[in-house]
Amino acid sequence: MTVPTYPAETTTPPPASTAARAQLLHGGSVEQYRRTIADGVDRVARRVATVDRPGTGITPAELAPLVDRVDLDRPLGDAGAALDELENVYLRDAVWFHHPRYLAHLNCPVAIPALLGEAVLTAVNSSLDTWDQSAGATLIERRLIDWTAERIGLGSRADGIFTSGGSQSNLQALLLAREEACVDAIGPAARAELLPRLRVLTSAAGHFSVQKSAKLLGLAPDAVIAVPTDARRRIRPAAVREEIARCRQAGLVVMAVVGTAGTTDFGSIDPLTDLAAICAAAGVWLHVDAAYGCGLLVSPTRRHLLDGIERADSVTVDFHKSFFQPVSSSALLVRDRRTLRHVTYHADYLNPARMVEQRIPNQVDKSLQTTRRFDALKLWLTLRVMGPDALGGLFDEVVDRAVDAWQLVSEDPRFEVVTRSELSTVVFRYLPTGPGRELADAANLHAREALAASGLAVVAGTRVDGRHFLKFTLLNPATTVDDVGYVLDLIATHAGQYVHDHVDADLTCTVG
Repeated sequence: MTVPTYPAETTTPPPASTAARAQLLHGGSVEQYRRTIADGVDRVARRVATVDRPGTGITPAELAPLVDRVDLDRPLGDAGAALDELENVYLRDAVWFHHPRYLAHLNCPVAIPALLGEAVLTAVNSSLDTWDQSAGATLIERRLIDWTAERIGLGSRADGIFTSGGSQSNLQALLLAREEACVDAIGPAARAELLPRLRVLTSAAGHFSVQKSAKLLGLAPDAVIAVPTDARRRIRPAAVREEIARCRQAGLVVMAVVGTAGTTDFGSIDPLTDLAAICAAAGVWLHVDAAYGCGLLVSPTRRHLLDGIERADSVTVDFHKSFFQPVSSSALLVRDRRTLRHVTYHADYLNPARMVEQRIPNQVDKSLQTTRRFDALKLWLTLRVMGPDALGGLFDEVVDRAVDAWQLVSEDPRFEVVTRSELSTVVFRYLPTGPGRELADAANLHAREALAASGLAVVAGTRVDGRHFLKFTLLNPATTVDDVGYVLDLIATHAGQYVHDHVDADLTCTVG
């Protein structure tokens, strides 16, 4: 075999082009790559080692001028200078999820093997749409999908795809459910007649992405029906059964029931076994949004809380919530791989139909995205270094800590707690006594804002039955009961001072 030779370059690129090429990763720039990445990693490491609070409390009004003054048309020409600038516009005021007093949203500290994966995948820059852009990356993602499906218990016909997050996973699940509901609607006229009649049932405590997905899918404005919850903020199976019957009597078609394994606000898990039985009897697609609760799949002690999930038609999992992965790392799993045909399109330049005959695995055949990062690598390396039991043990720790936090809040007369979570959230509020009680909503809003402004802790807020509440979301095993108690004292101080000031002001006005 004759090895072809390549002609030598006959022209010398201008200096500007040479300098620009030096910034691209290739065989001749690996030393610069090592130095630049090491400098960036070192700066982040120094920040992580020295931050003493989850944030600085900086406001948009304070930070925006610094960012606006950056002239993007005048490069600094040096990565070190760019990192110096980045310190002022980002790193100094970043919100640090690894800090034990970050108690706000579903953001987790990240596993170091996953950060290694992030460094590898961004440098190699594989695109997971087709085999000829990814090779082994395709097989690794497929193996992780199979592993996750096995953990769920979906059976041998299961399949899935990595996505950008829970919202995209929920969107794709409902797209598949819609298309399955339309299978018998042959022709544009039949489909046009059916679409306005399709309905989706979901918990009143479910994720807003269900409503957003319905809108994107062209369903009717009232297509999503919020089903009431019980005292534990779980969907009522009897109400689901009644709603399915009511829809049928009204000539409507329930295309899907969405159960939640870990609601964002309350960490509640719907009765999945009951929902599965109802959906099976009614012939309705069951989707389980386990974006939050998927960590239970590897829990050594709490896997039973997901009983019934194995009977779902589709499942959303967010590894970047309870598997300690960097954003983004999520997936949609389906019980029957054939349903993924509803998102399969063939393009001659990308994945022509003949590739199916040649058994070439192209992930774009089952994804809403075309170009897609190799996010699966992060989870792969985490499992290969740590193993699932270690991840599950960490998730168990945060759930245990939430139990401790709930106990602490429920026994504190300064606060009112809503319900005990099955996962790692605590929803509560400061409850003033006497004439200040009517100031509870404003006091809790003030306390959250004052806490954020101090940077000493970050907590979330929500509304429960029309009232303002605060929320702890614990996803950091390093958070202690003392951390929780410290934050509660800060909240009580801020809220109490607000009530004191306003009650005194009202009394002064009354006397005057």
